[in-house]
Amino acid sequence: MMEGGLVRFLFLILAVAICGAASVFQPISDSHRSAALDVFVPVDGSYKSLEEAYEALKTLEILGIDKKSDLSSATCENVVKVLALSSSTLKDALYALSVNGILKCKSGEDVPKDIVSKLQTGVKDAKLLLDFYYSVRGLVLVKEQFSGTDISLGDAEAVFRSIKALSQSDGKWRYSPNNPESSTFAAGLAFETLAGVISLAPSEIDHSLIQTLKTGITKLFDSIQKYDDGTFYFDESEGPISTTASVIRGLKSFAASESTGLNLPGEKIVGLAKFFLGVGIPGDAKDFFNQIDALACLEDNRFSVPLILSLPSSVISLTKKEPLKVKVSTVLGSKAPALSVKLAQALSSKGSSVINNQELKFDAESATYFLESFPKNFDVGKYTFVFEILLDESANEKAYITEAQTKVPIAATGAITIENAEIAVLDSDVGSVESQKKLDLTKDEAVSLSANHLQKLRLSFQLTTPIGHVFKPHQAFLKLKHESQVEHIFLVKTSGKKSELVLDFLGLVEKLYYLSGKYDIQLTIGDASMENSLLSNIGHIELDLPERPEKAARPPLQLTDPYSRYVPKAEISHIFRVPEKLPAKQISLVFLGLIVLPFIGFLIGLTRLGVNIKSFPSSVGAATSALLFHGGIGAVLLLYVLFWVKLDLFTTLKALSLLGVFLLFVGHRTLSHLAATSNKLKSA
Repeated sequence: MMEGGLVRFLFLILAVAICGAASVFQPISDSHRSAALDVFVPVDGSYKSLEEAYEALKTLEILGIDKKSDLSSATCENVVKVLALSSSTLKDALYALSVNGILKCKSGEDVPKDIVSKLQTGVKDAKLLLDFYYSVRGLVLVKEQFSGTDISLGDAEAVFRSIKALSQSDGKWRYSPNNPESSTFAAGLAFETLAGVISLAPSEIDHSLIQTLKTGITKLFDSIQKYDDGTFYFDESEGPISTTASVIRGLKSFAASESTGLNLPGEKIVGLAKFFLGVGIPGDAKDFFNQIDALACLEDNRFSVPLILSLPSSVISLTKKEPLKVKVSTVLGSKAPALSVKLAQALSSKGSSVINNQELKFDAESATYFLESFPKNFDVGKYTFVFEILLDESANEKAYITEAQTKVPIAATGAITIENAEIAVLDSDVGSVESQKKLDLTKDEAVSLSANHLQKLRLSFQLTTPIGHVFKPHQAFLKLKHESQVEHIFLVKTSGKKSELVLDFLGLVEKLYYLSGKYDIQLTIGDASMENSLLSNIGHIELDLPERPEKAARPPLQLTDPYSRYVPKAEISHIFRVPEKLPAKQISLVFLGLIVLPFIGFLIGLTRLGVNIKSFPSSVGAATSALLFHGGIGAVLLLYVLFWVKLDLFTTLKALSLLGVFLLFVGHRTLSHLAATSNKLKSA
């Protein structure tokens, strides 16, 4: 059981080492298409909202998945309903038109006049960026979907200026003129909205306004963030995926509506593409849509289309003599234009260059660039391959861009030769060999050795690469396992041309817990570059160690099943203090009556003596103070009752302190008035 676990642990280490090196960006593939069917799952043939329906349909359409027939019936009913109602919100109208553009629920000359009127009114009355966005984008969709519809903004330049007033000097935009906070996400919405205004304008917008907007876009790119692997992204409270996708959508729309084009930094456009490709497959539907939609915008735009260099595999087997294969495509996997790929350098982990300026051949059938063979000095290990892509610009209609140099981590693997393996028992004094065995580590052995605490155990072997260089493995350790299942692991070090481990049992008696008897010997050698990593059972050794002293540490208890440590722990049940026994209910009621009895007597005494209210103040101010004073006394008595019924001591004291200050104030005024009245009577 433990041997199998050790093998899995070793392979896990090797897999992590290989995957950690393979940070290669891949274009969208079938794995995304398969995941999309799981992420965008309708409920009873429809989605919760038209916004969700549009995001699902748009994503599936970009990925080439035809699910329109499964969704068209229920979804189209909702679209027609929204477009027929003049009370529909601007947001609902926009997404109804967006879904309609995919499913074609309404088309031709059947123009939804009420919605058009609502959108036009929305543009005139809009103050917020989102209102402009929903109204303008909705009108653009109406113009695209319904033939013969003449929708134009007569005051387009005024609308443009109203939206432009929400921009900030750093390239970000505000949602509202009354809110000073700016947002990069809002900038993307603004670009889309202004692109719609330009397309709906009956005449050209003032060129200075367009130029000012382009300057803002340039400033916005100054705030872009970057990872160490060359990926660029925008980030705010909406999250990096949503924010970056919003900007890219806005840039595509603006570039499509503006004739002079956008001059954006190519390195950052490629970095944005790498950011979305590096995300992998999002589990959230919104992030999935933003990823695919943003990549589709980068795939087809009027400013620059990034090309991605990818490798089918970042691991090259020298044993199989595999060629180096490279593909260049767009972000969605479409074929690249005419170009050439050159391997500028192949740098080893030590920094030396083993390959220089090798142009890769092109296989038109598989659209793959390849390097058939490697130089003789190319050995196993980790490398950084530096590729350069040279575009044939004369054959390109689109503005394709690539990185100046693309650095890709490569792992070269091969079969490592294991030679001169031997295990020996040495005398501790002179180091002479008492017994020695030759080993074939490619298979299990049945070596039998014996030693005492005054002797040593030596294991040695040589590892060489396919071209004869000394190989130093990432993992090499020897395990001694006592018959009581107590295990000890020792690292094997490589020095010079030889890997060697010497165990001096005299210095290890405490670590071995003075346990004499049979120890199984097992050797493990593994490395990410080593195709023939091994776990070899060498045999066993009988150790004769001194008896354990009384104060020496005892060996830990061994579990029968080593994996039982991961089973759920026993539930801890906490026992609270047993509540004290309370007196009978009748006794409590008797004592309550005894406590209330004096108060009743007090009331009876007042009635017998007669209450004198002749001195109660008659003026408004003094009477108010007197009433408040008596009311405060009543509140204190009520507080005592509440303390007895439900309040705790600390809450009661807090309330009593406030009431005490209040009573001090009103009582002082009341008593001062009575004293002044008494003095007047005496003087009279």
